Amino acid sequence: MRRRHLAAGVALALALPLAHAQAYPNKAVRIVVPQPPGGGFDNVGRLLADRMGKLLGQPFVVENRPGSGTLVGTDLAAKAPADGYTLLVGSVSNLALNPGLYPNLPYDSLRDFEPVGLLVSYSYTLMARKELPLASLQDVIAYAKANPGKLNYASAGNGSGQHVLAAALWHLAKVDVAHVPYRGAQPAYQDLLGGRVDLFFDLSPTARPQVDAGNVRALAVSGAARNGMHPQVPTVLETGVAPLELESWFGLFAPAKTPPEVLQKLRAEFAKVAAAPDVQEALQKGGGKPLALVGDDARVVVKRDVEHWGRLVKTLNIRPE
Repeated sequence: MRRRHLAAGVALALALPLAHAQAYPNKAVRIVVPQPPGGGFDNVGRLLADRMGKLLGQPFVVENRPGSGTLVGTDLAAKAPADGYTLLVGSVSNLALNPGLYPNLPYDSLRDFEPVGLLVSYSYTLMARKELPLASLQDVIAYAKANPGKLNYASAGNGSGQHVLAAALWHLAKVDVAHVPYRGAQPAYQDLLGGRVDLFFDLSPTARPQVDAGNVRALAVSGAARNGMHPQVPTVLETGVAPLELESWFGLFAPAKTPPEVLQKLRAEFAKVAAAPDVQEALQKGGGKPLALVGDDARVVVKRDVEHWGRLVKTLNIRPE
């Protein structure tokens, strides 16, 4: 009798993970977006919420939790119960740049999160005001070397992706270009279009309308390869001015210690979404590069960028506002 009870107990214990996986999700799942509606974080969050909700049969609800850049929402997700019902949209900015920006970051990007998968990446485009009499990035660097501090560049604020990427470029090229921080990208564009600032590095999809309209001139893109939206624009690497490459990836993350069977289910459904031809077409039309990196493949990219950009941002001594 005792042996039968023991066997039954073992069978039940083995069945529990399977039952848990089959039961998940049995209620709504929230996807924390650590920025306001609109923009890369929000767009990725809403696309994933729509598709994964349909596949898993429960609502996936986007919850915008902005504050202190991306700190508030990211920390909220890091400290949420690790049960699969709170997920995070993670990107280079909140997971790779923040560790270098904040000396007392309340979360650890590698220890506190498990990647479900990376969906898409976007390059940045370096734009010059239309009237700037410098035709290429090489010309900009040559002028800046001869005239330290005479050129300036806009950003969406101290510690923003636009700030960090541009500061890294000037640092690696060994030139002095003055920083003009704004409160968001919109006022930065207003002054770039008005000729009051010289340069601005912004995500390529956001830069595209201004480049296509001829309101600004595109000098370079930050990715490893040219961007299909502007195939005539060289990469920073191609120009030879600096060994700089950055694409801002976006993906879905779960708090560390989320049950393996729940992660497995999330990753399987994420992979279906990422591989869907219409999703890939929509991402490409939006100026992105579909990634479809799941689990360990995603972790390799995240770890690489957290370590590289964390060190570089500390070297640059950039501090948020």
